[in-house]
Amino acid sequence: MFLRLSSVCCVVLPALCASPSAFALQSPGQGVSAQPGAVPAERPIIDDEEFDATIPAIDPDAPMGSIEDWDALQAELEAQAAGPAGPDAMLPPLPDDPDIAAPLEPLDSFDVEPFDDSRYTESDDAVTQAVRYSYRIEGLDTLNAASETEPGPDGARSIRARFEELSALDDGDGKASNGAMVSARMLEDQQLLADLLIGECFFDATVNGAIEFPEGGTGPLVVVLTASPGPCYRLASITFNAPPVEPADLIARNFVPRPGQPLDAERVLAAEANIAVALPERGYPFVQVGQRDVLLDPETESADYTLPVAPGPRSSFGDILTRGSTVFESDHITKLARFRKGDLYDSRLVDDLRKALVATGLYSTVAVQPQPTGVEAPGGTQYADLAVDQEAGPARTLAANAGYGTGQGIRAQGSWTHRNLFPPEGALIVSATAGTQEQGASATFRRSNAGRRDRAVELSLSALRSDFAAYEAFTGRLAGRVSYYSTPIWQKRITYSYGFELLGTNEQDYNFALGQRDRRTYYVAALPGQITWDRSNDLLDPTSGFRLSAQLSPEASLGSGTQFYGRGLFEATGYYPVGDSIVLAGRARVGSIYGADRPDIAPSRRFYAGGGGSVRGFGYQELGPKDPDNRPIGGRSLVEAAAEVRYRFGNYGIVGFVDAGQVSTRSTPGFDDLRYGVGIGGRFYTNFGPMRLDVATPINRRPGESKVAIYISIGQAF
Repeated sequence: MFLRLSSVCCVVLPALCASPSAFALQSPGQGVSAQPGAVPAERPIIDDEEFDATIPAIDPDAPMGSIEDWDALQAELEAQAAGPAGPDAMLPPLPDDPDIAAPLEPLDSFDVEPFDDSRYTESDDAVTQAVRYSYRIEGLDTLNAASETEPGPDGARSIRARFEELSALDDGDGKASNGAMVSARMLEDQQLLADLLIGECFFDATVNGAIEFPEGGTGPLVVVLTASPGPCYRLASITFNAPPVEPADLIARNFVPRPGQPLDAERVLAAEANIAVALPERGYPFVQVGQRDVLLDPETESADYTLPVAPGPRSSFGDILTRGSTVFESDHITKLARFRKGDLYDSRLVDDLRKALVATGLYSTVAVQPQPTGVEAPGGTQYADLAVDQEAGPARTLAANAGYGTGQGIRAQGSWTHRNLFPPEGALIVSATAGTQEQGASATFRRSNAGRRDRAVELSLSALRSDFAAYEAFTGRLAGRVSYYSTPIWQKRITYSYGFELLGTNEQDYNFALGQRDRRTYYVAALPGQITWDRSNDLLDPTSGFRLSAQLSPEASLGSGTQFYGRGLFEATGYYPVGDSIVLAGRARVGSIYGADRPDIAPSRRFYAGGGGSVRGFGYQELGPKDPDNRPIGGRSLVEAAAEVRYRFGNYGIVGFVDAGQVSTRSTPGFDDLRYGVGIGGRFYTNFGPMRLDVATPINRRPGESKVAIYISIGQAF
């Protein structure tokens, strides 16, 4: 005998059907279905012949009376029933009560105090204390033997865990207002447990519930759910009703369950979903997965599984079409796509394009959907156009950030951005900086996705006043840059930038020849470039991998006499996870300026160390050679290193660190006077990166150096 799980079987919980009663069972040779629990058609109480016999015969020749005759007959019958006393003879006499005739009292004499029903209702505490109960489940231990060697059902532990997540009894925390509520929860959980068992391949499962009352009438009730799982049905055959696809095993290899394994609903549903995901990734954007059909054989405790799949035409990428409130034309959207017309369709690339459009920040909503064309494409495929439905969002944004560092003071920056002032993606950014030691303003033109995705072209003009212990400067800067950068959508292994800088800066520096501080104006032209190799696992908060970065900037100082020199800086960072919560992180940095003496280099272009992004424990630019007034003068070489132990728990973290560094007036980096700082930090992790607070102190502090340095900012130190 075979039983068929109808294709209309619904999907709830992890089960193939909502409940045992939802299965439509069918014997293959009969062509009719029987629904367990359905009420059969009732037989008539009497048949038609017996009913007709009870009706008196009607004389067809007898005349019919009028309505007046009928009314007169009814009045006569009522008079006979009442007797000589009249129709009110059966009513008792009214008592002689003088209050009936008394006038009503005035309304203002009535007590109009609101009715207090608290005396007739129980408090919340009384309700929750009315009935206490506990529950237990029996009969699940046999599941382990049925599934201990199979990848399908995972035994009693899984059933119990999922039951506790959904149980009404468990959700009630052992409290109910009355026994009826306990009984209702028990009935609900009986069905839940049966559904879970069916979802784990035990299609003949039954669950009985009982309530045990405490001895002596005191103590909590005990609800006992007794499960009888029955046999575990296994897959005998797996059939896909589908036309040929390329490759031929594309559907079968993406369906994980295999014959001989338990008919586990969770794995079956996941496998069906995997087909709907895998085929669009391999050229079938219009696939439709139909309703499964499962034929059960109780004698062999097996099941034949059949799934209809309509893959649709194998397709290649066609044209990009735009609809709605257009932000970008199709030619610019084509630059964002990582595919070309004629490439085999891949839904992952379509999703990537959608994310790139969202990342521009210019859309309120955007959707990308394939459309069939029926036009032949290379490789025996058909073109599938992509329709981009656009809805423009606000193009202007305001942003602000702030931080604090010892020696650097408080620093706040705000910006206004119009991201599409010069379409497509030509942004104007106006920013201002205000702080205790820095003030300035800038305007930047930025073209994002210029000619290719994730390439930007920038041109900026800025004015800045800086007042630090190392120098005081008034600087004007004109700069341009082309960069190829990483984004949260696509973190690239190789990124780069190159450009130019023109600076005019008036700066105060200590003149050792004159023995005093004086001012000098520097004119600097530079061609900075940078390249980074990134193998870390995250752009904002890496926990494994490494990064290598190199910067090189040929420069010319055009003040009194032209000086040509080069600035180079190399940095390496690494991250190594220890367990799930601890990360070891390290950083090393080496820099050199070659070709010019220190006095011929503008103070703002020299190397300094100390601060939140350098050697913590020292104030900003505090580490290194100093003048007779104990103020930093900067150097031509730099060495830095740092080591951190990062421990994270939930959205919080603690960091212990040791930093080291040295700045030298010579161009060759040295290690003969390394200085160290140690400290501890706190982290609060957000969806845009960690916020950090670091507190550090220098080891073997020297006169004039900070005892304690504090740093507050967004992001890890490195």
